[in-house]
Amino acid sequence: MKGDRVEIVVDAGDTTRTYEVVASRAGRRVETAVRRGVVEVSEVTRTGVVVRTARFMANRVLALVEQPVPREDNSERPGHTGRPLREDPET
Repeated sequence: MKGDRVEIVVDAGDTTRTYEVVASRAGRRVETAVRRGVVEVSEVTRTGVVVRTARFMANRVLALVEQPVPREDNSERPGHTGRPLREDPET
């Protein structure tokens, strides 16, 4: 969802570098994958098309922090009772 963010902290020799991949538009999400010694962080559309990808050597990655946008909980909306739809309210 828009605003989802992944921070990647990488060892750059004598220092560390921090990179961010952010879902920049509505309907996009950020996915992470570790394959064959490579960490891939991709921004993906609703249909699954990859918009951009960041790749890092896995042995250089110090931290991978996923920061999702807080979702609205449906049970907190006014007028919502929290009961399943098929439950009979009188029993």
